Amino acid sequence: MDEKEWLGEGNQLGMDIWKNKYRDNEETFEDWIGRVSGHDEEVADLLRQQKFLFGGRILANRGLEYEGKKITLSNCYVMTPPEDNIESIFDRAGKLARTYSYGGGCGIDISRLSPKGARINNAAKETSGSISFMTLYSLVTELIGQNGRRGALMISIDCSHPDVLDFIKLKTDLNKVTKANISVRLSNEFMQAVKEHKEFRLHYTRQETGQTIETMVKAADVFHLLAETNWDYAEPGALFWDRICSWNLLANTKEFTFAGVNPCAEEPLPAGGSCLLGSMNLTQFVTHPFTPEAAFDFDEFKSCVTIGVRALNDVLDEGLPLHPLQEQRDSVKKWRQIGLGIMGLGDMLLKLGLTYGSEEAIAFCHELGFTMADTAIAASAMLAKERGAYEMCHVDEIMQTPYFEANTTEKTAELVRQYGLRNSQLLTIAPTGTLSTMLGISGGIEPIYANFYERKTESLHAADVYYKVYTPIVAEYMKKHELTDDSQLPPYFVTALTLPYQKRLAMQGAWQQHIDASISSTVNVPNSFTVEDTEALYMLAYENGCKGVTLFRDGCKRAGILSTHTQEEAAVPIAGEGLARGEIVAIDDDVIGKKRKLVTGCGSLHCMAFFDTETGALLETYLSKGSTGGCNNFMIALSRMISISARAGIDIYTIIDQLNSTGNCPSYSVRRATRGDTSRGSCCPMAVGNVLLDMYNEVQEELHHKTSGTKKAVRVKPAKPRATDKVKAENIFCPQCGEPLVFEGGCNTCKNCGWSKCY
Repeated sequence: MDEKEWLGEGNQLGMDIWKNKYRDNEETFEDWIGRVSGHDEEVADLLRQQKFLFGGRILANRGLEYEGKKITLSNCYVMTPPEDNIESIFDRAGKLARTYSYGGGCGIDISRLSPKGARINNAAKETSGSISFMTLYSLVTELIGQNGRRGALMISIDCSHPDVLDFIKLKTDLNKVTKANISVRLSNEFMQAVKEHKEFRLHYTRQETGQTIETMVKAADVFHLLAETNWDYAEPGALFWDRICSWNLLANTKEFTFAGVNPCAEEPLPAGGSCLLGSMNLTQFVTHPFTPEAAFDFDEFKSCVTIGVRALNDVLDEGLPLHPLQEQRDSVKKWRQIGLGIMGLGDMLLKLGLTYGSEEAIAFCHELGFTMADTAIAASAMLAKERGAYEMCHVDEIMQTPYFEANTTEKTAELVRQYGLRNSQLLTIAPTGTLSTMLGISGGIEPIYANFYERKTESLHAADVYYKVYTPIVAEYMKKHELTDDSQLPPYFVTALTLPYQKRLAMQGAWQQHIDASISSTVNVPNSFTVEDTEALYMLAYENGCKGVTLFRDGCKRAGILSTHTQEEAAVPIAGEGLARGEIVAIDDDVIGKKRKLVTGCGSLHCMAFFDTETGALLETYLSKGSTGGCNNFMIALSRMISISARAGIDIYTIIDQLNSTGNCPSYSVRRATRGDTSRGSCCPMAVGNVLLDMYNEVQEELHHKTSGTKKAVRVKPAKPRATDKVKAENIFCPQCGEPLVFEGGCNTCKNCGWSKCY
C-alpha cells in the first residue's frame, strides 16, 4: 500500500498534509506505518484501515528521538500555575519556551496572581495585576517556532478573581494577547448565583502582605459580559470547573487536583501534566452505509478501543524521557493520562441515516459512548494486571466515583477491583482538525461544517465564476444515489450552521457522560445569533453536564484575525498613511478602477471601487441599483460612508468587518433559497464587503507583478475631527492558498490546502 491507495487517488489535499506534516523526509508510506506503529502489526493494521490514528505529535515524531532530535510525543501540557512572585512568573515563561521548542502546546492558569492594585513591597508599591503578565506568556508563544508554526497557549482564570472582568474584556482589543486562547473557570456557586440573580463575591488574599481585596458583583451581569464578549470575539470560552473536577476517575483522590486545561480545552490536567492523543475514525465501523441495512460493528469497535489503549500506553512509556521538563516527566509517571477519542461522528451518523442531534442519534451515541468507556477501562485494568497500576492508583476511590459507576459493567468493575488501572485518565474528544481534513471526514464531535465549499476558477469572463466542491461524505452519497445537486440530499444532511444549538449541545452532553476528560467544543452559529441566545447557550451547556464550551458567530470580529502573519507581514495599505486626526485624503483621477455586478434580495446592484495606483489601498466606492434593485438613497449613503472611511485612513478589513456585522436580510434569504443566484453574503452590505475584498485582492495581485516605483505624494484636506475606533484586522482567508477558512472544533482550517491553526 502507498499513500495514494491509503488516502484515495483524488485526495490530493490529504496526501499533501501527510507529506508536509507527518512524513519524515522521503520515507515511504510503509516505512512511515512501521515507524508510527512502533512495528506493532495490530496497530499498523488499524492505521492502514484508517480506523485509528495517533495525534499529530506521535504521527510526526515517534521514532525520531533515535536521530538525536529534541521532540515530544505529547500534543499538550498544563504548566504548574505561577505563584504570586516575580521569580515564579518569569520561571513559567521560561518553561513555556522550553515546552514549545519541543513541539508541545500549553495551558496555564493565572488565578494565583495578585489582582491589579494589590500592595507589593518593591519599587512599584502596587501590582499591575494578573492580566498584565498574559502579554508575557503570549509573547513567548509568538517567539518560539515549531517547524514553521507557533505554539498554542490557553490562559485561564477563576471566576472569583477580582481581575476577572478585565480578563473577560481583554481581547476586545484585537492587538492584545494575540497568541493565546482564554477561558474563565465558572463554579457551580457562580452559575447558581446567575440563575437566582444574586450577588457574587470576587476576592483575593495576598499571602505576603495579608491584604484582602474583595468586591460584590451581580453574577448575571458578569455572565452577560462573558456571553457578549464571546458573541462578538469568540472568546473567552467557559470552563465549568466543578463539573471538570467531579466527573472523572480521580474525583475522590485527595492527592489530585487539576491545574488547568490544554489549548483546545479537551484535556484538564494536573500541574506539569501531559496527555497523548489518539482518535478512532467512526466512519470505518459502519457496514452497508447509506442503505436500510446500515449498521455499526460494535465488536470491531471494541477491539479497536482495546488496541488503542495499549498503543497509547506504549507511546507513553517510549515518550517518558522525551518530555521537556522534569516536572512533566514526574507528573506523567505518577498519573499516566492518555486521551483516546473519536473523529468522524458527523459522517458516521450520515452513513447510518441518523440526523445529528435527534433523539435516535443521541440514544445511539449513549450506547456507543458507554461501550467505549467500559471497554477502555477494562483494557486499562488488563494492562495493570500485566504491567502494574499507575503509581497513585487507589482502587476504592476510583470505583466510588460517579463517572466509574455510570460507565462500567460489573465484569469491568471486577477487573478494576482485582488489578486497578494502568491510567488515571483515558478518554477525550480532541478537535482532530488536521487529521480529519487529511482523511476527508468531519472532525471530533462536530457535525459536517457544510455540504459544499465555493471555489473560484480562472475565467475570461467579466465576472468571477464559482463552482461547488462537495464535502467528501456528500460527494460519496450523491455519487451512490446519482444525485446532481445538494438540494436533492435527504433532510438528515444537517450542517454546523443549520443545526439548532440545542441539538448540538444535546449531543455534546450525551458524549460527556462517557468521557472522563473533556471535549473540545466550538458551536458554530449564524451572524443573526444574539447575545441573549449566547447566554441561553452557555446555560444550556452547563445544565447538560458539559465541561466547557465556546461559540463562533459567523461574521464576528474574531473572524478578522485568523491569519498567522506577523504585524509587519500583514501590513494593510491605507489611504494617506500617517494622517493627523480629522484629516482625509483628497484623490484625483489617477486611480485603478474595478466594477462588479451583484445580485441581492431585491435585484441587481452595481459596485465600482477605485484604488491607489501605488499601494492598492481602497480610496472610493460607488454603489447604484439596477432596474430592480433596492433603495438608491441607501446605496448612495453607504458608498459615501465607505469612501470617507477609506480616505480617513481606515483599512479595508476594518470596513469589511463592519459591513459583515449587519445581519441577515429576509428578502436575501428568500431569494437565495428559491433562486440560488445571490452574491455571497446574507444582506446587501455583506455582499458589498465580499466584492470589495475580491477587487482589492485582484488589485494587489496586479500591482505585485509590476515594478515598484516611487511612492506618489498625496494631498490632504482637513475635515471635522471625529473619533475612530480602529481595529487592526488581518484577512479571513488562508495565509497559504487564499481560500476561506472555516472555524470548527476550536481550530481554523482550510479545506483547500489543509492549513490549520488551533486557538
